[in-house]
Parts: sequence; C-alpha cells; structure tokens
Amino acid sequence: MSETSQLLLLDRDQAAALLDPEAVLEATREAFLLHASRAGRIFPLVREPLPNGIFGIKSGNVEDEQLLGFKAAGFWPGNRAHGADAHQATIMLFDPDTGRPQCLIDGNAVTTTRTAAAGAIGLLALARPESSSVCVFGTGVQAVAQLDYALRFLPSLRTVRYMASGGRRDEAFEARFAQRCDISPGVNANEAVAASDIVIAATPGRAVLFDADAVKPGTHINAVGSDTRGKRELPEGLLPRARVWADDLAQARTLGELQWSPGHPAEELGTVLASGAAARAAHDVTVFDMTGIALQDLTVARMLRQRALASGAGSSIAWPW
Repeated sequence: MSETSQLLLLDRDQAAALLDPEAVLEATREAFLLHASRAGRIFPLVREPLPNGIFGIKSGNVEDEQLLGFKAAGFWPGNRAHGADAHQATIMLFDPDTGRPQCLIDGNAVTTTRTAAAGAIGLLALARPESSSVCVFGTGVQAVAQLDYALRFLPSLRTVRYMASGGRRDEAFEARFAQRCDISPGVNANEAVAASDIVIAATPGRAVLFDADAVKPGTHINAVGSDTRGKRELPEGLLPRARVWADDLAQARTLGELQWSPGHPAEELGTVLASGAAARAAHDVTVFDMTGIALQDLTVARMLRQRALASGAGSSIAWPW
C-alpha cells in the first residue's frame, strides 16, 4: 500500500517513550520561532464548556514545511473518580496536499511535555540566569512536568518550595525531586513567593494564589494554569508592574492571565527567541502567560512521527482511499 493508504497510530505509552526532553525542547522552540516569523499559522481556537467538562480544538499549519494538523483536547474532572487523567487530548497530522491523515497520537503526554518545555524555554529567556530558588504552586501532572524541565534545563536551581492544595504536604511530589534539589512545602504562600527567584503557577487556575506585593523585584513568573475564560492564578495589580510575554497575544488576552488586563502592553516570546536579545533588566518583574498554541503540538507531533518511522515504533493500519 502507498503511504497515503496507511495511518500510523501512537498510543499513550508509545508516544511517551519517544518524548526525549531535548528533542521536545527543540521542537517546542521551533514552534515559537515559526509563530514569530508567521511562517506557521494558528487557526481560530475552539474552547467550549460541556455539562461535564471543557472541549477544545487547536489547529494550524506550516505551509513551507508540509505540516498540518490539530489537537482535540479538554478537561473532564469526573475522570479522576475512575482513576484516569482529567485532561484528555488526541493529535492528528494530515498530508496538506491530499487531506489524508498521516498519524494519530494520544496527546496527553505530548501536551504535558510540550507545555513543560515551553515553560523551560520561558525560564531560559526571561528569568535571571543566576536564579537558584523556585516556588511551585500545584503538585499535579503539570506541576511535576514544569519542575522536572526547570531543574533539567536550569542547573542553577537548587531550592524548591511548593504549595499543594489545602496547604498539605505532598510526600509523593517531594520524593520525585528529593535527589535533585532541596525541596519542602511552603508554610505561607506569600512568604514562599517573596523568597523565590522564580514562581511557577500550575494549578487549575480558579483562585488567586498570592498577593501582588509578595512579588519582589527581579522575580520571574510562569503562569501555566489560566487557559480558559474565567481562570486566574495571579493577583490583581501584578501585571501592571510587570513585563509580560505570551506564546500568542490574542489568545492570552482571551484565555490567559492577560484576560484580566487585556490592555496591558505585552510581547510574544518568539520575538525574544528570534532576536536573541536580553529580555529583561535585573530588577524587572517578568511574567510568561502560557496558554499553549497549536504549533507546539504540531512540531512535537511531527518529531514523534519521524522518530516512530525511523525506529519502527507504533502500529500502522490500512486507511484506504
């Protein structure tokens, strides 16, 4: 059969096995650069509430690189009662010349790791290079991934204070990182923020996490959790005193932290990566408003497809014309 008559399938475990952190970081960086140059397009976002969750579609293409596809994803909190992940995602790549599907990928691990890679890229571009301490809000899947990539790509980080739901101690979260850093729960959110060079907010985004005056000059914040209308993690009054970047400004002003201050001047992170210029002064408070864009999913999915074809991973099924 011709390639257009075959559909490559990568399930959860097959996709996760191919997600090398360095490769994910480079594919995600490529997405930022494609977006900055407008060589890659992102199509209108779908993000709609359901009776039992949220459903969304992120899609786009890179015409010069024969890349076209979408991710259908959302959040179903009731899944937790069944021992399953509340976030669910599926990615499809297409041949742009024919519209034929090329690859179907379980998108959960892709979403988690490309978001963590985007966070690490934001830290490398915007945080002070000598940053040694980080405060993490949340201890769930995304908080784990964000901290993993932060420690992996910023070796200067040594001290981690985390704030779990309800202020509890999360021993499983600590155990994941105990050999890589000095990690302990924060006693008070404001004190933990004030003592940290970097703040990573990776919660469901339904409540403000700390006070604006707790953020000291020179702090960088990765705002991960606010990705839907009505979500918020950062306090009122913080953005007006900060320099703000986003992966996509229009999307961030609709869904991200910038929805609460849509007129505040901000830039897209890809422009910083493309220019190579220093993004901050030492005393600046900086914020990376992360809502995730389709190009990140597509460049990582393309990398997975290439690695799967080279290694024989995954399975192919007949998909006749």
